Amino acid sequence: MAFAPILRRVSAAKSLFSLSRLAVGSSLSFRSLQTGSSGDDSQLSPSSSMAGYHVSSGGYMRGAVYREPNKPLTIEEFHIPQPKSNEILIKTKACGVCHSDLHVMKGEIPFASPCVIGHEITGEVVEHGPLTDHKIITRFPIGSRVVGAFIMPCGTCSYCAKGHDDLCEDFFAFNRAKGTLYDGETRLFLRHDDSPVYMYSMGGMAEYCVTPAHGLAPLPESLPYSESAILGCAVFTAYGAMAHAAEIRPGDSIAIIGIGGVGSSCLQIARAFGASDIIAVDVQDDKLEKAKTLGATHTVNAAKEDAVDRIREITGGMGVDVAVEALGRPQTFMQCTLSVKDGGKAVMIGLSKAGSVGEIDINRLVRRKIKVIGSYGGRARQDLPKVVKLAESGIFNLTNAVSSKYKFEDAGKAFQDLNEGKIVSRGVVEIL
Repeated sequence: MAFAPILRRVSAAKSLFSLSRLAVGSSLSFRSLQTGSSGDDSQLSPSSSMAGYHVSSGGYMRGAVYREPNKPLTIEEFHIPQPKSNEILIKTKACGVCHSDLHVMKGEIPFASPCVIGHEITGEVVEHGPLTDHKIITRFPIGSRVVGAFIMPCGTCSYCAKGHDDLCEDFFAFNRAKGTLYDGETRLFLRHDDSPVYMYSMGGMAEYCVTPAHGLAPLPESLPYSESAILGCAVFTAYGAMAHAAEIRPGDSIAIIGIGGVGSSCLQIARAFGASDIIAVDVQDDKLEKAKTLGATHTVNAAKEDAVDRIREITGGMGVDVAVEALGRPQTFMQCTLSVKDGGKAVMIGLSKAGSVGEIDINRLVRRKIKVIGSYGGRARQDLPKVVKLAESGIFNLTNAVSSKYKFEDAGKAFQDLNEGKIVSRGVVEIL
Protein backbone atom coordinates (compact mmCIF):
# COMPACT_ATOMS: atom_id res chain seq x y z
CA MET A 1 0.00 0.00 0.00
CA ALA A 2 1.25 3.47 -0.86
CA PHE A 3 1.53 5.55 2.29
CA ALA A 4 2.11 8.99 0.74
CA PRO A 5 -1.58 9.96 0.43
CA ILE A 6 -2.21 8.67 3.94
CA LEU A 7 0.69 10.60 5.42
CA ARG A 8 -0.41 13.80 3.70
CA ARG A 9 -3.81 13.29 5.33
CA VAL A 10 -2.12 12.69 8.67
CA SER A 11 -0.25 15.98 8.40
CA ALA A 12 -3.45 17.86 7.70
CA ALA A 13 -5.29 16.05 10.48
CA LYS A 14 -2.47 16.82 12.89
CA SER A 15 -2.71 20.56 12.27
CA LEU A 16 -6.47 20.46 12.78
CA PHE A 17 -6.19 18.42 15.97
CA SER A 18 -3.73 20.91 17.40
CA LEU A 19 -6.68 23.27 17.79
CA SER A 20 -8.27 21.13 20.44
CA ARG A 21 -7.41 17.86 22.21
CA LEU A 22 -9.44 15.46 24.28
CA ALA A 23 -7.91 13.46 27.13
CA VAL A 24 -8.96 9.83 27.46
CA GLY A 25 -12.02 9.51 29.64
CA SER A 26 -12.91 13.21 29.57
CA SER A 27 -16.40 14.42 28.69
CA LEU A 28 -17.23 15.02 25.05
CA SER A 29 -20.06 16.73 23.19
CA PHE A 30 -19.95 16.83 19.42
CA ARG A 31 -22.25 18.63 17.02
CA SER A 32 -22.93 16.70 13.84
CA LEU A 33 -20.89 17.59 10.77
CA GLN A 34 -23.83 17.44 8.45
CA THR A 35 -25.91 19.19 5.87
CA GLY A 36 -28.55 21.49 7.30
CA SER A 37 -31.60 20.04 8.99
CA SER A 38 -33.69 21.45 6.19
CA GLY A 39 -31.80 19.10 3.85
CA ASP A 40 -29.68 21.68 1.99
CA ASP A 41 -26.43 20.34 0.55
CA SER A 42 -24.08 23.20 1.34
CA GLN A 43 -20.56 21.90 2.02
CA LEU A 44 -18.90 22.77 5.30
CA SER A 45 -15.49 24.40 5.10
CA PRO A 46 -12.61 22.95 7.16
CA SER A 47 -12.96 25.78 9.67
CA SER A 48 -16.69 25.23 10.08
CA SER A 49 -16.06 21.48 10.38
CA MET A 50 -13.73 22.02 13.30
CA ALA A 51 -16.28 24.35 14.85
CA GLY A 52 -18.43 21.24 15.25
CA TYR A 53 -16.11 19.99 17.99
CA HIS A 54 -16.76 20.95 21.60
CA VAL A 55 -14.00 19.30 23.60
CA SER A 56 -12.64 19.90 27.06
CA SER A 57 -9.00 19.10 26.24
CA GLY A 58 -7.07 17.01 23.73
CA GLY A 59 -8.26 14.63 21.06
CA TYR A 60 -7.03 11.16 21.90
CA MET A 61 -8.33 7.68 22.59
CA ARG A 62 -7.03 4.20 23.30
CA GLY A 63 -7.24 1.13 21.08
CA ALA A 64 -6.15 -2.53 21.26
CA VAL A 65 -3.47 -3.13 18.63
CA TYR A 66 -2.32 -6.37 17.00
CA ARG A 67 1.21 -6.08 15.61
CA GLU A 68 2.58 -9.57 14.97
CA PRO A 69 1.39 -13.17 15.34
CA ASN A 70 1.19 -14.71 18.79
CA LYS A 71 2.28 -11.54 20.55
CA PRO A 72 0.14 -9.82 23.21
CA LEU A 73 -2.21 -7.03 22.21
CA THR A 74 -0.97 -3.57 23.16
CA ILE A 75 -3.17 -0.72 24.35
CA GLU A 76 -1.99 2.36 22.42
CA GLU A 77 -3.09 5.99 22.07
CA PHE A 78 -4.61 7.33 18.87
CA HIS A 79 -5.99 10.55 17.54
CA ILE A 80 -9.77 10.32 17.73
CA PRO A 81 -10.71 9.16 14.20
CA GLN A 82 -12.60 11.46 11.85
CA PRO A 83 -15.49 10.10 9.77
CA LYS A 84 -15.94 10.91 6.10
CA SER A 85 -19.13 11.19 4.05
CA ASN A 86 -21.81 8.68 5.10
CA GLU A 87 -19.63 7.45 7.95
CA ILE A 88 -20.32 7.79 11.65
CA LEU A 89 -18.01 8.27 14.62
CA ILE A 90 -19.11 6.12 17.54
CA LYS A 91 -18.12 6.21 21.19
CA THR A 92 -17.70 2.49 21.73
CA LYS A 93 -19.49 0.97 24.69
CA ALA A 94 -18.74 -2.73 24.20
CA CYS A 95 -17.02 -5.06 21.74
CA GLY A 96 -17.39 -8.82 21.36
CA VAL A 97 -14.54 -11.34 21.57
CA CYS A 98 -14.57 -13.40 18.38
CA HIS A 99 -12.52 -16.23 16.89
CA SER A 100 -12.14 -14.24 13.65
CA ASP A 101 -9.97 -11.73 15.52
CA LEU A 102 -8.10 -14.62 17.13
CA HIS A 103 -7.34 -16.13 13.72
CA VAL A 104 -5.74 -12.82 12.73
CA MET A 105 -3.83 -12.54 16.01
CA LYS A 106 -2.40 -16.05 15.57
CA GLY A 107 -1.35 -15.34 12.00
CA GLU A 108 -3.75 -17.95 10.64
CA ILE A 109 -5.60 -15.46 8.42
CA PRO A 110 -3.48 -12.82 6.67
CA PHE A 111 -4.43 -9.24 7.50
CA ALA A 112 -2.71 -5.86 7.33
CA SER A 113 -0.79 -4.95 10.47
CA PRO A 114 -0.54 -3.18 12.77
CA CYS A 115 -4.30 -3.10 13.15
CA VAL A 116 -6.98 -2.48 15.75
CA ILE A 117 -9.03 -5.63 16.14
CA GLY A 118 -12.68 -5.92 17.20
CA HIS A 119 -15.66 -6.05 14.87
CA GLU A 120 -18.95 -6.40 16.80
CA ILE A 121 -19.79 -3.27 18.73
CA THR A 122 -22.37 -1.13 20.44
CA GLY A 123 -21.99 2.56 21.13
CA GLU A 124 -23.27 6.10 20.96
CA VAL A 125 -23.31 8.29 17.85
CA VAL A 126 -20.87 11.18 18.31
CA GLU A 127 -20.44 12.68 14.87
CA HIS A 128 -21.48 12.35 11.22
CA GLY A 129 -18.96 12.81 8.45
CA PRO A 130 -19.21 15.92 6.22
CA LEU A 131 -21.90 15.72 3.51
CA THR A 132 -23.50 12.67 5.08
CA ASP A 133 -26.93 11.93 3.60
CA HIS A 134 -29.68 13.61 5.63
CA LYS A 135 -31.61 10.33 5.87
CA ILE A 136 -28.65 8.77 7.68
CA ILE A 137 -28.47 11.77 10.03
CA THR A 138 -32.20 11.47 10.75
CA ARG A 139 -31.95 7.74 11.43
CA PHE A 140 -28.82 8.01 13.58
CA PRO A 141 -28.92 11.40 15.35
CA ILE A 142 -26.15 12.53 17.67
CA GLY A 143 -26.45 10.74 21.00
CA SER A 144 -28.43 7.81 19.63
CA ARG A 145 -27.60 4.23 20.58
CA VAL A 146 -26.41 1.89 17.83
CA VAL A 147 -25.15 -1.62 17.15
CA GLY A 148 -22.62 -2.27 14.39
CA ALA A 149 -22.30 -5.29 12.07
CA PHE A 150 -18.89 -6.62 11.10
CA ILE A 151 -19.84 -6.64 7.41
CA MET A 152 -20.18 -2.94 6.64
CA PRO A 153 -21.89 -2.64 3.23
CA CYS A 154 -21.03 0.26 0.93
CA GLY A 155 -24.63 0.31 -0.29
CA THR A 156 -23.74 1.04 -3.91
CA CYS A 157 -21.79 -1.87 -5.44
CA SER A 158 -23.44 -4.46 -7.70
CA TYR A 159 -24.06 -6.86 -4.79
CA CYS A 160 -25.38 -4.22 -2.42
CA ALA A 161 -27.70 -3.01 -5.19
CA LYS A 162 -29.23 -6.50 -5.25
CA GLY A 163 -29.56 -6.60 -1.47
CA HIS A 164 -26.63 -8.99 -1.02
CA ASP A 165 -24.81 -6.88 1.55
CA ASP A 166 -22.87 -9.94 2.71
CA LEU A 167 -20.98 -9.94 -0.60
CA CYS A 168 -20.23 -6.19 -0.67
CA GLU A 169 -17.38 -5.62 -3.13
CA ASP A 170 -15.86 -2.69 -1.26
CA PHE A 171 -15.89 -4.50 2.08
CA PHE A 172 -13.78 -7.34 0.72
CA ALA A 173 -11.64 -5.27 -1.67
CA PHE A 174 -10.73 -2.60 0.87
CA ASN A 175 -11.39 -3.69 4.44
CA ARG A 176 -10.62 -7.39 4.34
CA ALA A 177 -7.89 -7.08 1.70
CA LYS A 178 -6.22 -3.84 2.87
CA GLY A 179 -7.49 -2.96 6.35
CA THR A 180 -9.01 0.35 5.24
CA LEU A 181 -12.38 1.91 4.62
CA TYR A 182 -13.68 2.37 1.13
CA ASP A 183 -11.58 5.33 -0.01
CA GLY A 184 -8.50 3.17 0.54
CA GLU A 185 -7.51 4.95 3.76
CA THR A 186 -7.58 3.98 7.41
CA ARG A 187 -9.15 6.32 9.95
CA LEU A 188 -6.67 5.37 12.68
CA PHE A 189 -3.43 7.26 13.37
CA LEU A 190 -1.19 6.87 16.39
CA ARG A 191 -0.82 9.81 18.74
CA HIS A 192 2.95 9.74 19.16
CA ASP A 193 4.04 9.71 15.51
CA ASP A 194 0.85 9.93 13.38
CA SER A 195 1.62 6.59 11.74
CA PRO A 196 -1.39 4.77 10.23
CA VAL A 197 -2.90 1.68 11.85
CA TYR A 198 -5.30 -0.57 9.96
CA MET A 199 -8.86 -1.51 10.85
CA TYR A 200 -10.34 -5.00 11.18
CA SER A 201 -13.88 -4.01 10.18
CA MET A 202 -14.37 -0.76 12.15
CA GLY A 203 -11.52 -1.49 14.57
CA GLY A 204 -14.02 -1.76 17.39
CA MET A 205 -11.73 -2.66 20.28
CA ALA A 206 -11.14 1.03 20.91
CA GLU A 207 -12.77 3.89 22.77
CA TYR A 208 -14.00 5.40 19.48
CA CYS A 209 -14.46 3.91 16.02
CA VAL A 210 -15.66 4.98 12.58
CA THR A 211 -18.00 2.82 10.54
CA PRO A 212 -19.97 3.24 7.30
CA ALA A 213 -23.54 4.06 8.31
CA HIS A 214 -25.04 1.18 6.31
CA GLY A 215 -23.46 -1.24 8.80
CA LEU A 216 -25.42 0.15 11.75
CA ALA A 217 -28.85 -0.33 13.28
CA PRO A 218 -30.58 1.58 16.10
CA LEU A 219 -30.28 -0.05 19.52
CA PRO A 220 -33.39 0.33 21.72
CA GLU A 221 -33.05 1.69 25.24
CA SER A 222 -34.41 -1.60 26.55
CA LEU A 223 -31.31 -3.52 25.40
CA PRO A 224 -28.02 -3.29 27.33
CA TYR A 225 -24.88 -2.04 25.63
CA SER A 226 -22.64 -4.89 26.80
CA GLU A 227 -24.63 -7.98 25.86
CA SER A 228 -25.96 -6.36 22.67
CA ALA A 229 -22.47 -6.14 21.16
CA ILE A 230 -22.75 -9.78 20.09
CA LEU A 231 -25.67 -8.89 17.81
CA GLY A 232 -23.18 -7.51 15.28
CA CYS A 233 -21.33 -10.76 14.60
CA ALA A 234 -22.23 -13.86 16.62
CA VAL A 235 -26.00 -13.42 16.25
CA PHE A 236 -25.75 -11.64 12.88
CA THR A 237 -23.70 -14.53 11.45
CA ALA A 238 -26.07 -17.11 12.87
CA TYR A 239 -29.09 -15.29 11.45
CA GLY A 240 -27.50 -15.07 8.00
CA ALA A 241 -26.73 -18.79 8.05
CA MET A 242 -30.23 -19.79 9.17
CA ALA A 243 -32.18 -17.37 6.97
CA HIS A 244 -30.22 -17.29 3.72
CA ALA A 245 -28.01 -20.39 3.54
CA ALA A 246 -29.89 -23.06 5.50
CA GLU A 247 -33.31 -21.50 4.85
CA ILE A 248 -34.61 -23.22 7.98
CA ARG A 249 -38.32 -24.05 7.94
CA PRO A 250 -40.58 -25.11 10.83
CA GLY A 251 -40.06 -28.79 11.57
CA ASP A 252 -36.58 -29.03 10.06
CA SER A 253 -33.93 -31.01 11.88
CA ILE A 254 -30.53 -29.39 12.35
CA ALA A 255 -27.12 -30.29 13.76
CA ILE A 256 -24.74 -27.54 14.82
CA ILE A 257 -21.10 -28.58 15.10
CA GLY A 258 -19.01 -26.30 17.32
CA ILE A 259 -20.89 -24.56 20.14
CA GLY A 260 -18.92 -21.35 20.60
CA GLY A 261 -20.22 -17.81 20.23
CA VAL A 262 -21.62 -18.29 16.72
CA GLY A 263 -22.65 -21.93 17.13
CA SER A 264 -24.54 -21.20 20.35
CA SER A 265 -26.30 -18.31 18.60
CA CYS A 266 -27.31 -20.72 15.83
CA LEU A 267 -29.12 -22.79 18.44
CA GLN A 268 -31.32 -19.88 19.47
CA ILE A 269 -31.97 -18.73 15.90
CA ALA A 270 -32.83 -22.28 14.77
CA ARG A 271 -35.30 -22.55 17.65
CA ALA A 272 -36.81 -19.18 16.72
CA PHE A 273 -37.25 -20.40 13.13
CA GLY A 274 -39.17 -23.48 14.34
CA ALA A 275 -36.59 -26.26 13.93
CA SER A 276 -37.62 -29.51 15.62
CA ASP A 277 -34.61 -31.67 16.43
CA ILE A 278 -31.75 -29.29 17.31
CA ILE A 279 -28.56 -31.26 17.89
CA ALA A 280 -25.54 -29.56 19.48
CA VAL A 281 -22.13 -31.16 18.85
CA ASP A 282 -18.96 -30.22 20.73
CA VAL A 283 -16.12 -31.77 22.71
CA GLN A 284 -16.63 -29.77 25.93
CA ASP A 285 -19.32 -30.89 28.34
CA ASP A 286 -19.75 -27.39 29.81
CA LYS A 287 -20.62 -26.02 26.38
CA LEU A 288 -23.05 -28.86 25.76
CA GLU A 289 -24.76 -28.23 29.10
CA LYS A 290 -25.08 -24.57 28.16
CA ALA A 291 -26.48 -25.61 24.77
CA LYS A 292 -29.47 -27.23 26.48
CA THR A 293 -30.49 -23.82 27.84
CA LEU A 294 -30.19 -22.23 24.38
CA GLY A 295 -32.48 -24.55 22.45
CA ALA A 296 -30.64 -27.83 21.91
CA THR A 297 -32.93 -30.84 22.11
CA HIS A 298 -30.00 -33.27 21.93
CA THR A 299 -26.28 -33.00 22.66
CA VAL A 300 -23.37 -35.04 21.32
CA ASN A 301 -19.84 -35.05 22.75
CA ALA A 302 -17.73 -35.85 19.69
CA ALA A 303 -14.75 -36.71 21.90
CA LYS A 304 -16.71 -39.60 23.45
CA GLU A 305 -18.77 -40.94 20.55
CA ASP A 306 -18.92 -40.83 16.77
CA ALA A 307 -20.82 -37.64 16.03
CA VAL A 308 -22.12 -38.70 12.60
CA ASP A 309 -23.39 -42.07 13.87
CA ARG A 310 -25.11 -40.42 16.83
CA ILE A 311 -26.77 -37.77 14.64
CA ARG A 312 -28.12 -40.48 12.36
CA GLU A 313 -29.35 -42.47 15.35
CA ILE A 314 -31.24 -39.42 16.69
CA THR A 315 -32.87 -38.88 13.28
CA GLY A 316 -33.92 -42.48 12.70
CA GLY A 317 -31.02 -43.26 10.40
CA MET A 318 -31.79 -40.42 7.99
CA GLY A 319 -29.48 -37.58 8.94
CA VAL A 320 -30.53 -33.97 9.45
CA ASP A 321 -32.11 -31.56 6.99
CA VAL A 322 -29.34 -29.05 7.76
CA ALA A 323 -25.92 -29.38 9.37
CA VAL A 324 -23.90 -26.29 10.32
CA GLU A 325 -20.12 -26.28 10.76
CA ALA A 326 -19.14 -23.43 13.09
CA LEU A 327 -15.57 -24.38 13.96
CA GLY A 328 -13.54 -24.17 10.74
CA ARG A 329 -11.64 -27.47 10.81
CA PRO A 330 -11.26 -30.08 8.05
CA GLN A 331 -12.48 -32.88 10.36
CA THR A 332 -15.68 -31.05 11.29
CA PHE A 333 -16.18 -30.00 7.65
CA MET A 334 -16.37 -33.68 6.74
CA GLN A 335 -18.60 -34.46 9.73
CA CYS A 336 -20.96 -31.74 8.58
CA THR A 337 -21.32 -33.13 5.06
CA LEU A 338 -21.80 -36.69 6.34
CA SER A 339 -24.48 -35.67 8.85
CA VAL A 340 -27.10 -34.46 6.36
CA LYS A 341 -29.81 -36.57 4.81
CA ASP A 342 -30.20 -37.05 1.06
CA GLY A 343 -30.93 -33.65 -0.45
CA GLY A 344 -29.77 -31.94 2.76
CA LYS A 345 -27.71 -28.81 3.23
CA ALA A 346 -24.27 -28.59 4.79
CA VAL A 347 -23.69 -24.96 5.78
CA MET A 348 -20.12 -23.83 6.49
CA ILE A 349 -19.69 -20.75 8.68
CA GLY A 350 -16.46 -21.45 10.58
CA LEU A 351 -13.31 -19.69 9.37
CA SER A 352 -10.13 -21.71 9.18
CA LYS A 353 -6.40 -21.28 8.87
CA ALA A 354 -5.57 -19.90 5.42
CA GLY A 355 -5.11 -22.70 2.91
CA SER A 356 -7.13 -25.29 4.84
CA VAL A 357 -9.02 -27.75 2.65
CA GLY A 358 -12.18 -29.69 3.44
CA GLU A 359 -12.82 -33.11 1.90
CA ILE A 360 -16.10 -34.51 0.65
CA ASP A 361 -17.28 -37.81 -0.80
CA ILE A 362 -17.84 -36.77 -4.41
CA ASN A 363 -20.11 -39.69 -5.35
CA ARG A 364 -22.39 -39.08 -2.37
CA LEU A 365 -22.45 -35.35 -3.17
CA VAL A 366 -23.57 -36.10 -6.74
CA ARG A 367 -25.88 -39.04 -6.22
CA ARG A 368 -27.62 -37.80 -3.08
CA LYS A 369 -27.90 -34.14 -4.09
CA ILE A 370 -25.99 -32.85 -1.07
CA LYS A 371 -25.73 -29.07 -1.02
CA VAL A 372 -22.60 -27.47 0.46
CA ILE A 373 -23.07 -23.77 1.13
CA GLY A 374 -20.74 -21.16 2.57
CA SER A 375 -22.14 -18.36 4.73
CA TYR A 376 -20.02 -15.50 6.11
CA GLY A 377 -22.66 -13.32 7.73
CA GLY A 378 -26.01 -11.62 7.45
CA ARG A 379 -27.09 -8.69 5.29
CA ALA A 380 -26.66 -5.63 7.45
CA ARG A 381 -29.36 -3.31 6.10
CA GLN A 382 -32.05 -6.02 6.09
CA ASP A 383 -30.98 -8.44 8.80
CA LEU A 384 -29.39 -6.38 11.57
CA PRO A 385 -32.68 -4.64 12.49
CA LYS A 386 -34.38 -8.06 12.55
CA VAL A 387 -31.70 -9.44 14.85
CA VAL A 388 -32.22 -6.47 17.17
CA LYS A 389 -35.97 -7.16 17.17
CA LEU A 390 -35.39 -10.80 18.13
CA ALA A 391 -33.36 -9.63 21.12
CA GLU A 392 -35.79 -6.85 22.03
CA SER A 393 -38.73 -9.26 22.06
CA GLY A 394 -36.82 -11.80 24.17
CA ILE A 395 -36.95 -14.48 21.48
CA PHE A 396 -33.16 -14.30 21.45
CA ASN A 397 -31.88 -14.35 25.03
CA LEU A 398 -28.87 -12.02 25.13
CA THR A 399 -28.14 -12.48 28.81
CA ASN A 400 -27.86 -16.23 28.43
CA ALA A 401 -25.69 -15.87 25.33
CA VAL A 402 -22.88 -13.90 27.01
CA SER A 403 -20.84 -15.95 29.46
CA SER A 404 -17.83 -13.70 30.14
CA LYS A 405 -17.21 -9.95 30.49
CA TYR A 406 -13.88 -8.13 30.59
CA LYS A 407 -12.58 -4.64 31.20
CA PHE A 408 -11.00 -2.83 28.25
CA GLU A 409 -7.56 -3.13 29.84
CA ASP A 410 -8.04 -6.92 29.92
CA ALA A 411 -8.78 -7.34 26.21
CA GLY A 412 -5.63 -9.41 25.81
CA LYS A 413 -6.74 -11.79 28.55
CA ALA A 414 -10.13 -12.12 26.87
CA PHE A 415 -8.52 -13.47 23.71
CA GLN A 416 -6.19 -15.68 25.73
CA ASP A 417 -9.24 -17.19 27.44
CA LEU A 418 -10.91 -17.65 24.06
CA ASN A 419 -7.83 -19.42 22.71
CA GLU A 420 -7.77 -21.74 25.72
CA GLY A 421 -11.47 -22.63 25.44
CA LYS A 422 -12.41 -20.91 28.69
CA ILE A 423 -15.25 -18.83 27.23
CA VAL A 424 -18.32 -21.06 27.20
CA SER A 425 -20.43 -19.07 24.72
CA ARG A 426 -19.47 -15.44 23.97
CA GLY A 427 -17.21 -12.97 25.73
CA VAL A 428 -17.60 -9.19 25.67
CA VAL A 429 -15.12 -6.42 26.45
CA GLU A 430 -16.80 -3.46 28.14
CA ILE A 431 -15.47 -0.05 27.08
CA LEU A 432 -18.14 2.00 28.87
